[in-house]
Amino acid sequence: MSAPSNSVMAYDDGDIDTNFSNASPHLNELVDARYSRRQALLGGISAATVAVFGGAMLSACGSSAADLAPPVSVSTGGSIATTSGKTVTLTGTVTGSALSSGWTQVSGPPVTLTGANTPTATFVAPSVATATPLVFRFTATNASNVATTGDATVTVSPAVLGFTAQPKSLADIVAVPAGHSVTVLYRLGDPILSGAGAYANDGSDTMFSRRAGDHHDGMSYFGLAASGSTRDPAGNTRGVLAMNHENITQAYLHTAGPTSPGGIRPEAEALKEMECHGVSVVEISRSGGTWSYNATSSLNRRVTPLTQMRFNGPVRGDAVLKTLFSTDGTSGRGTINNCANGTMVWGTYLTNEENWAGYFKRETGDVAARGGAAAKANVSLARYGILENRAGNYGWATVVPADATSTIYSRWNITANAALAVDGTGDFRNEAFQYGWVVEIDPYDPASTPRKRTALGRMNHEGCEIGRTIPGVRPAFYMGDDAQNEYIYKFVSTAVWSAADATATDRLAIGDKYLDAGTLYVAKFNADGSGQWLPLVFGTGPLTAGNPAYAFASQADVLTNARLAGDALGATRMDRPEWTAVNPATGEMYCTLTNNSSRTVATTDAANPRAYTDPKTTGGQTNGNANGHIVRLRETGDTSEALSFAWDIYGFGAGSDLDATNINLSGLDATNDFSSPDGLWFGLPSNITGQSTPIMWIETDDGAFTDQTNCMLLAAIPGIVNDGGTRTVTNTIGGASGTQATRIGKAPGVNLKRFLVGPKQCEITGIHSTPDGKSLFVNIQHPGESGNAASPGSNWPASQSGAAPAGSRPRSATIVITRDDGGIVGL
Repeated sequence: MSAPSNSVMAYDDGDIDTNFSNASPHLNELVDARYSRRQALLGGISAATVAVFGGAMLSACGSSAADLAPPVSVSTGGSIATTSGKTVTLTGTVTGSALSSGWTQVSGPPVTLTGANTPTATFVAPSVATATPLVFRFTATNASNVATTGDATVTVSPAVLGFTAQPKSLADIVAVPAGHSVTVLYRLGDPILSGAGAYANDGSDTMFSRRAGDHHDGMSYFGLAASGSTRDPAGNTRGVLAMNHENITQAYLHTAGPTSPGGIRPEAEALKEMECHGVSVVEISRSGGTWSYNATSSLNRRVTPLTQMRFNGPVRGDAVLKTLFSTDGTSGRGTINNCANGTMVWGTYLTNEENWAGYFKRETGDVAARGGAAAKANVSLARYGILENRAGNYGWATVVPADATSTIYSRWNITANAALAVDGTGDFRNEAFQYGWVVEIDPYDPASTPRKRTALGRMNHEGCEIGRTIPGVRPAFYMGDDAQNEYIYKFVSTAVWSAADATATDRLAIGDKYLDAGTLYVAKFNADGSGQWLPLVFGTGPLTAGNPAYAFASQADVLTNARLAGDALGATRMDRPEWTAVNPATGEMYCTLTNNSSRTVATTDAANPRAYTDPKTTGGQTNGNANGHIVRLRETGDTSEALSFAWDIYGFGAGSDLDATNINLSGLDATNDFSSPDGLWFGLPSNITGQSTPIMWIETDDGAFTDQTNCMLLAAIPGIVNDGGTRTVTNTIGGASGTQATRIGKAPGVNLKRFLVGPKQCEITGIHSTPDGKSLFVNIQHPGESGNAASPGSNWPASQSGAAPAGSRPRSATIVITRDDGGIVGL
């Protein structure tokens, strides 16, 4: 179009009207008609601007209205409600032609958006303690770089157990909820070191120092970098598993079961049985969604009852540790009956010696040889259950070795030889004192020597769980002594926690720092819901040479005889304290009290309040606390250094068919009834299962409920100490009856569900996960334990994938559980 004839063509600074067309209205006309100038300026070029201007857009210098791109509009689908740990999908819709589109987070706890630069983005709902809104903005930009936005609000509520409860089962498989898969990873006899061939599983196999041991138990996962052997605590697809091999099912290890001609065990059989005990360290990795172990990894290792050990802490070098093998009391051979575990923040594994006392032979006359029943050594041995006329588990002491100089079998006989030195350096009278300790292993260094940490005391160690680590605060380590009427302990380090120690490369040196000096305490539970930590410190209270029951001579003496020290201090006798676990959000400590057949109506107390008859229909009824319970405590001031605590009972094991008033106190139903809690573990704080409302996993080792179901794994989202109330229980066994007041937690309801049921005659034990919580490792111990080679009690794990070949011998094994959608297990 030509300019009007009256126009003047001269220099201008742009402050003139050069658009004489009537096709498009003036900006001020649009503003007057549809929107105020103030609102347009404040709102910017946005969806509101498009609503005002419609198709009329500001053009770039030198372009006409015909060059402007048409506007776009967006839709975000409205609000979304979800729970922590769930994968959320944000879907933006664009009407019109967009040059680009994508999502950004506007408010709420920050999350990682996958596919943020596309219309469809996903994220994992973060951990929250209460319902929390998160706002996300979807932006679409047209070819003229004009953006249109829309917001979506996602309200995240606290985590829930996101699976359907698994029914009780007596089948010979591992059963998990729909949407989950089970992979058998590492089985008894699997070769992990050179020289060991494929496992025949017919009793002919040897070289178990190079194979997986038996009775897989406590276990920890340690992350590895993608290549090499470097530690990576965040590694989710490659790592090492460290696991205990607590015991053996002797019947399946030999061709036709064990033999003992003339009362003497064959050396080959005894050696195989010994090597099946101890610990495995094995590299594992995930490829294409499937986990497998690396049989040729340089990190693979077996620690057995023959492995060289080093003693550390206050008992190192004490006379009680001196033997023919270690005349200075600083070293020893092996670890045995390793049950639960501990995962240290600095990257080491704690394995704990539990029922070690039963392995030792003690001949008649040994009490007299040691100075009579009142002699300290005899008092100590009796308190730990090592009495005269014991043959010792599996008869290893009877072996006559081919190498006449070998003492690997004779050391299991602790009978004192009166003709030899009274200090024990000429025989193995002190060998039993070399066991019952917490042992630290560096899983990244197969050449390192494991260290027995004597500052943590000697007992039937079940687990050793570290509490929360807070800079400047001395960390605590919680332990149970697994036997009827024994105690719960806490060790508080002398060293205050330094976060830099979590990444140190000399990991056993960090263990020296935190585990070799500190104070060991034993717990006393009061009826009013309070409790005290009583220090096991020589010279304090009754822990002196003047104690009439046992004359303590030193701190080493107190630690070696922690049970006797607990007796003297008046600690509370518990119903078999087993695994301990610490809630990473609250710091509260939980301890499984598996059961106690010796608990009577007259001996109940507030912390162990039930004595009743369980009417098991197979094998006969059981008396006492047949189904066990889980106690929990909260340290005063929420600090690991506290000397007092509050307590209650989180949950009582029971069949849902038992008396709701006096036995099934937690109101369990068919979805969550259980018996004999044993393994216990909280999800890791590196994923949502260990954050605001952590998941607690409960494993069972049961004999009272096996008429209804095999042993199981349950998931729980527990509350806090004292979220319930008080209850008075009426206990009845036969003609005896009495009442007992106690403190019970809030009924778990839907926050406790059965997740897994194992195969026949097994124990579910050992549990850990990858840092992201998407792979859960669980151990299946002694399936078919009551059978024999001719008639196996189970065919698992061969039965896991279908019908097993006839006569398949069962094998303890590690499994991996994953969700089919790749999500976090349990949520």
